[in-house]
Amino acid sequence: MYNPAHFAVTDQAALYDLIRHAPLGMLVTHGPDGLDANHIPWELQQGPEGTDRLIGHMARANPLCQQLQQGGDVLVVFRAEQGYISPNWYPSKHATHRQVPTWNYRVVHVHGRVALRDDEKFVRGVVGRLTRTHEQQAQAMAPHPAGAWKMGDAEPAYLQQMLSAIVGLEVEIVRLEGKFKLGQNRSAEDREGAADWLDKGQQTQLAACMRLANPATP
Repeated sequence: MYNPAHFAVTDQAALYDLIRHAPLGMLVTHGPDGLDANHIPWELQQGPEGTDRLIGHMARANPLCQQLQQGGDVLVVFRAEQGYISPNWYPSKHATHRQVPTWNYRVVHVHGRVALRDDEKFVRGVVGRLTRTHEQQAQAMAPHPAGAWKMGDAEPAYLQQMLSAIVGLEVEIVRLEGKFKLGQNRSAEDREGAADWLDKGQQTQLAACMRLANPATP
């Protein structure tokens, strides 16, 4: 992707934080019918150096199950906060009238090698870990009187039927690209002005990210 130096992020911890914060990644592949994109929730697993990977699953009925080449190159795109930025939000616009609209966002591109994992133990583990992680988050946001859902809550035969309908995915991480476009090329005053208007529009997370970004100009 086009990634000017003032937007490029190379800090692995920051990139991994985004993946954990926004785990629905777009898996981009190239097969016999051309480019394809599938949206999959991923688990990030860190191992010894050079062995980090993304773990997920997809429907067995997805044609990608037959099209994927074991060890083939793939791209997984993660996107977090994003939003339109109006020129009117920059104080300098009202003095110079030399600003145009833009879009701010945070994204991570994961380049890797993919493998299908079609064994019940692997798939059960993927679903179990994803469930625990996201049920805890759901309970934190909106506690349900029944508590967090567990795989054991499902009737065993039904659960087995559901598990048999999916296939595991494993992406060995080869390279990371991060682009946090948060107004770093703007003055501190303009970036703060835009963040204030984002707050007024209830886009508080994007506003907070902009305030944390280091400006390139005073």
